Amino acid sequence: MPKVKLPRLTTPYVRRNGELVPTDWDEALTVAASGLAAHAGRSYGMFSCSKATNEMNFLAQKFSRLVMGSNNIDSCNRT
Repeated sequence: MPKVKLPRLTTPYVRRNGELVPTDWDEALTVAASGLAAHAGRSYGMFSCSKATNEMNFLAQKFSRLVMGSNNIDSCNRT
């Protein structure tokens, strides 16, 4: 697949029939949410950073467990 420089911060894109096409933010977020929901708990993991605050790492693990349904959480705090 050739590299294409896309203005992702101003225009969202979704993949239709193997091609990226511009769309509006509502559709892009709906597509992203349904894609994440389809794989929740099975193929999702999060790696948080020890340089982040305890509060940020707490929110990261809460998001992983409650929203994504995954216990696949790791951090480099133990090194």
